[in-house]
Amino acid sequence: MRTRVKICGITRARDARLAVDLGAEFVGLNFWPGSPRCLSIDDAAPIVEAVRGQATLVGVWVDAPPDQVSSTVESLGLDLLQFHGDEGPDSLEAFSGRVIKAFRVGSQFDPARLASYESAWGFLFDCARPGQYGGTGLAWPYERIAGLKTTKPVMVAGGLGSHNVVEAVRRSGADIVDVCSGVEKRPGIKDETRMRRFFEEVHNA
Repeated sequence: MRTRVKICGITRARDARLAVDLGAEFVGLNFWPGSPRCLSIDDAAPIVEAVRGQATLVGVWVDAPPDQVSSTVESLGLDLLQFHGDEGPDSLEAFSGRVIKAFRVGSQFDPARLASYESAWGFLFDCARPGQYGGTGLAWPYERIAGLKTTKPVMVAGGLGSHNVVEAVRRSGADIVDVCSGVEKRPGIKDETRMRRFFEEVHNA
């Protein structure tokens, strides 16, 4: 099956348009205040309008109050909701069928945890690093998630770039690759050359 691409941490409409033109099926917008890529609703609106209907729009949060998430989703018309914190299944029930639940994968990661999130749309797996909720830019043993017993889409993130994306897919078996810092000039500002090389590697594979 063809590997799909999510470009996350987008802060400019021009970067969103380029991502879609290159073949991205998912565009990620970060609403976590702890991120250097955090957007307000006003900041996100022109990005959303630039690619609405051309890509799946994904909002990203970390342990945010459900009413705050709902308000942002309704204001912008987002498609999927990605949760990178310690959110339990019960706290995500209100968003059933639209949730991407992120897991930080360390040596003690237990795949059985996925079973608790039956209402999720899919799962994202990233590097585990104390005090950080994704966006580490660190590669990890992607084979730790190979052979997961789930029929939901599996996304792999963490330290991805044109130099290793093919290997990461091979080792993880992921359906979707999620890249952020690996295609940036600096946090939130994407680099056209890096993005083009990334997509070339994915498409050639």
